[in-house]
Amino acid sequence: MEKQGVFKSVCPLDCPDQCGLLIHKVDGKVVKVEGDSDHPVTKGNICNKVRHMAERLYDENRLEYPMQRVGAKGEGKFERISWDEAIATITSKWKSIIETDGPESILPYSFYGNMGHLNAEGMDRRFFHRLGASQLDRSICSSAGFVGYRYTMGGGFGIDPEDTIHSKLIIFWGINAASTNMHQVALAQKARKQNGAKIIVIDVHKNQTGRLADWFIPILPGTDTALALGIMHILFAENSVDDSFLHQYTVGYEELREHVLQYDPITVSTITGVPVEDIYRLARMYGSTSPSFIRIGNGPQHHDNGGMFVRTVSCLPALTGQWLIKGGGAIKGNSGYLALNTTKLQLPRLLKHKQTRVINMNKIGEALLTLDPPVKSLYVYSSNPAVVAPDGNKVRKGLEREELFVVVHDLFLTETAKYADIVLPATSSFENTDVYTSYWHHYIQIQQPVIDVYGESKSNVDVFRLLAKGMGFKEAAFEDSDAEMIKQALDQPANPYLVGINYESLVERQFLKAKVQPLFPGKLRTPSRKIELYSKRMKANGYPPLPTYIPLENDGDHPYHFIPAPNHNFINSTFSNNHKHIGLEKEPRLHMNSKDAEASGIEDGDLVRVWNQRGECILKAIVGENVLPGVVATQGLWSDIEGTKQLVNNLTPDRIADMGGGATFFSGRVSVNKIYSHV
Repeated sequence: MEKQGVFKSVCPLDCPDQCGLLIHKVDGKVVKVEGDSDHPVTKGNICNKVRHMAERLYDENRLEYPMQRVGAKGEGKFERISWDEAIATITSKWKSIIETDGPESILPYSFYGNMGHLNAEGMDRRFFHRLGASQLDRSICSSAGFVGYRYTMGGGFGIDPEDTIHSKLIIFWGINAASTNMHQVALAQKARKQNGAKIIVIDVHKNQTGRLADWFIPILPGTDTALALGIMHILFAENSVDDSFLHQYTVGYEELREHVLQYDPITVSTITGVPVEDIYRLARMYGSTSPSFIRIGNGPQHHDNGGMFVRTVSCLPALTGQWLIKGGGAIKGNSGYLALNTTKLQLPRLLKHKQTRVINMNKIGEALLTLDPPVKSLYVYSSNPAVVAPDGNKVRKGLEREELFVVVHDLFLTETAKYADIVLPATSSFENTDVYTSYWHHYIQIQQPVIDVYGESKSNVDVFRLLAKGMGFKEAAFEDSDAEMIKQALDQPANPYLVGINYESLVERQFLKAKVQPLFPGKLRTPSRKIELYSKRMKANGYPPLPTYIPLENDGDHPYHFIPAPNHNFINSTFSNNHKHIGLEKEPRLHMNSKDAEASGIEDGDLVRVWNQRGECILKAIVGENVLPGVVATQGLWSDIEGTKQLVNNLTPDRIADMGGGATFFSGRVSVNKIYSHV
C-alpha cells in the first residue's frame, strides 16, 4: 500500500487470459496499468479494456457511498445514507420477508464481473446458504458447452495453451479470440511464424479474428454441429483417422463411423452454407496436418443446440489422434486443472433445507414476473441483468414491481441499480485480497490490495460479513479473514494439480503454475475413463448417445438470424458506461449482407430498426460481406443511454439451451427495416 511505485496485480475481468499486471502509482493513485512481462503466458501484453482501467477506477460517476431510493423505480433518484442504515434496512426487510414468505422468496443474482473466488463465489455463497435463499443457476455463459465437453472428455481439461506454439494447424471455431482471448492469437501467430502454421477461423461473422486468418469460413448460425459431422464423414471415408488411438483411448468409434455416413458433404453444405469443396478442403487439411489444434469458442454454444455442438467438435481430435502430439488437441476450457476446494470455500453445509429451489439466471425476467411463490427480494452483485440477461424488456418489467425489494452492490449506478431500493458502493478488485484461477492457462494468481478503498466502498466479502452480523448469524465461518478463506480454497487434496501451491507461496511469487501432465496416456473422468464418442450417460439422460445435428427451434416469422456478438472494448456490459471505452468502440452497428441490404433498400450507414416480438433496437447498418445472407450481427452490450434504443438483449430469447441450462442468445430471429438514409 505504498503511495509510489509499481506493484504486481492481476486482471479481474471475465476473460480466459487473466493477465498479470503492473500497477503504477503516484501519490497513492493509479496512473498507468501495463502488462507484467514476467508472466509466462501473457508476457506483458494487455488489451485496451484493462489498459484504460484507471479511467474506470476514477470515473466521476463511480459510487462513493450507500444510497436509498427516493424516486420511482427506474428513475434513478437516490439519497445518501450510512452503511449502518443500509445494513439495518436490508436485514430488517429480509427478516420480515422470511417471517411472512420464507427465505426462498429472497434470490441472489450475480456472475463474474470480478473473477476473484472470494468475492465471486465465496462469502456470498456462505451467506445465502445460511439464509436458505433460493439458489441461482449461474448458467448464462459457458454451462451448455461445459456439459457437452464433459460428456466427451470428462471435464474441463484441454491442452496447455503454451504448447500451441507447436501447432501446425489452428482452428478458431466460434471464437473472436482477437477480442476475447488475445494471447491465444499471439501464440497462434508465433506458431505461424515458427512452423508455418495455418490459421482457420469458422464463424458466423467475419470479425477481427476472421480478418487475421489464412482462411475464413463463414457458416450459418446454429449449424456448426453439422459441419463437424461432415468433417468426420470425410475423415472416416478417406481413412484419415488414427485407428490405433481410437481403439486404445475411445469408446464408440465403430458406431460413430456408421452414424456419420448420413452427414455427406452435399447434405452438410445445404445445412451450413459452407460450399461442398470447402468442406472437403477443411476435412483434408485437418486429417493430414499434425499437430492440429481447435480452440472451441463460446459462440456456437449460445444456441438451442449449443451443448451438442461442443460435445461433437470435441470428438474431432480423437479421430486423428491429436491428443498424443504436443500442440495437438483442443481447448474448450481448462478450469478442471485449477479447481479449488469449493466445499470449504462456499460451505454448502450451512444450507439447512437441501431442497431449496434453483432459479436459472437466464429466466430471471420470467422468474420475477411469474414465479409462485414469488421472489420478494433480489440482491444483485457483480452483474447487471437489466442489460446482460436475455429478453431484457421482460427483465425490466420484473424489476419494476413495487413490492420487489431490490439491493444492488456495484461500482456504478447501473441500469439495474436504477430499479434498486438500496444501492451499495463496491470496491474494485485492486482494493481487495483475492485468488484468481484462469479457465484457459494453467496459472493461479493472487491479488493483494494495491490502492486504498474508494470512498466508502466495500468488497462483496465485507458486505456479506456485515449482512451476516445483521441477520444474527453466529457461525465462525463469517468471521474468516480473506487469507483464511484463500487457505481453505487451496486445501484441495482431491486436485493433484495444485499440490505444493499455498497461500504463502502465492504471496511470495504472485503466480504459480499447476502441475499439469498431458491427458494421454492416462484415464479421463468419463464413466469409461476414455473419450466417449458414444456416451451411455447421454442416452440415460435423454440425449442422442452419438453426436447429432439438431436444428434450432422456431423463433418467430422473421427473416434474419440475429447474432449479438461481443465487441473489442467492452466485456459484457463492463466499460459500456465509461467514456474512454465508448470512444474506442464508437457506436453500435448492425452488420448485414450486401444482398439482403440491396433487397431491402438499405445502404451502408443507414439507420435501421431491428425488431421482433420481444423488442426493438435502432442501429447503424454496416453493409458488406461480413455475414452470410440471412444473418445480421451486432457487437457489444451497449449501455442504456437516454434517447437511444441499443439494448440488444431486448431482442434475445430466454429459452434454455439443450444442456447445462445454458443461454440461447444467438438463436433469435429479427426483422430489419430502414428508418432513414445516412445522407
